[in-house]
Amino acid sequence: MVGIGKIGLPIALQAAATGHEVVGADISLELVDTVLAGREPFPGEDQLLDRLTEALDANRFTATTDTPAAVAGADAVVVAVPLIIDADYRPDFRALDAATTAIGSGLGAGTLVSYETTIPVGTTRGRFAPRLAELSGLAPGSGFFACFSPERVFSGRIFADLRKWPKIVGGIDEASTERGRKLYEAMLEFDPRDDLSRPNGVWCVENAETAEMVKLAETTYRDVNIALANEFSCYADQMGIRFDAVAEAANSQPFSHLHRPGIAVGGHCIPVYPHLYSNGDPAAQMPRLSRAINDQMPAYTVGRLTDAMDGDLSGSSVAVMGAAYRGGVKETAFSGVFDVVAELERRGAVAKVHDPLYDDDELVALGFQPFHVGEPCDAMVLQADHAEYMSLQVDDLPGVRAVVDGRGVLDPSYWLGEGVAFVALGRGDLG
Repeated sequence: MVGIGKIGLPIALQAAATGHEVVGADISLELVDTVLAGREPFPGEDQLLDRLTEALDANRFTATTDTPAAVAGADAVVVAVPLIIDADYRPDFRALDAATTAIGSGLGAGTLVSYETTIPVGTTRGRFAPRLAELSGLAPGSGFFACFSPERVFSGRIFADLRKWPKIVGGIDEASTERGRKLYEAMLEFDPRDDLSRPNGVWCVENAETAEMVKLAETTYRDVNIALANEFSCYADQMGIRFDAVAEAANSQPFSHLHRPGIAVGGHCIPVYPHLYSNGDPAAQMPRLSRAINDQMPAYTVGRLTDAMDGDLSGSSVAVMGAAYRGGVKETAFSGVFDVVAELERRGAVAKVHDPLYDDDELVALGFQPFHVGEPCDAMVLQADHAEYMSLQVDDLPGVRAVVDGRGVLDPSYWLGEGVAFVALGRGDLG
């Protein structure tokens, strides 16, 4: 398993749980040492510590920073190294190219390499397979095999999602697809699903390009729908309509679904993958427009807070609750917190950040002033829907005059009647 981060480590431990000998390779010595010591590196991932302990005790999992050596002893290599985008929204392949170089340096005859990182269409065949061939001296499709199999999991419930969703596999040729099928059928276990068009399990598609597009289509489609929900919500706010009531009624129609609006959707998926799609399809318009709509939600949220504070945030102390991109996950990648804090400061407010998963030093390292529940503030923005925030009320924020619930999850009864201007995205001004 090349890359034992938040996605790769659970996949590696799933393989170990089904009886395979697994080596996790990562460039982070700290991460390698942590997992070898049996310590949980990522809080909030259900079953992770138990799975890690079981795999280590059974001698079915180890870890190293020497990727070529790990690959040299492997029958199959699964790659889960992140692909990020640069300031111009173009894919930055440096980490994945480095991982591919390390894999190619140790690649032996007959080995399968399966990429799970979301990538632009054509990357497995056009970028990675030639590099592996160049470094190993082996021919693609005969000397070694290569496929793409998108991860379809959600942080916090990865082991459950590995069982729930069909595993898509597409190779650079039929032999590679077949090797991928055998690998994932041997390492995954699937829940029965009567709602699917065919039995749950490994679903082979025509080629690697089809598999690559499956993930891009899933995430970009979701981003487009979130953007539409955000536009509906903003208009409903302007018209004094409760969008949550609209969504509830609309979703009563069979096959209908309206996403819940919110400050932004962060993490490595939704804000990034539409750009990967657009990078490969220059004619695409909808993904770019949807990204622009979703990216403006933090500024819209702060604008709603400004309205609730009689049009002026100058000198106000504002508590931003949540640094993480979503509740229960210690991850700030593309979190809305950065844009919320920047917009607050642009409007003259003093922004402080709280997150139950981060200590003060970690918040300072992220560039924030820490806030502590119980400290006075003038206003509050709920940025992440952590479970710890669901019971927040006036006494927890002495002096608070305005609250914007950027996730639409707080209980209005805790705030109404307390002299607080309370705004919930999608629910309008409730008090």
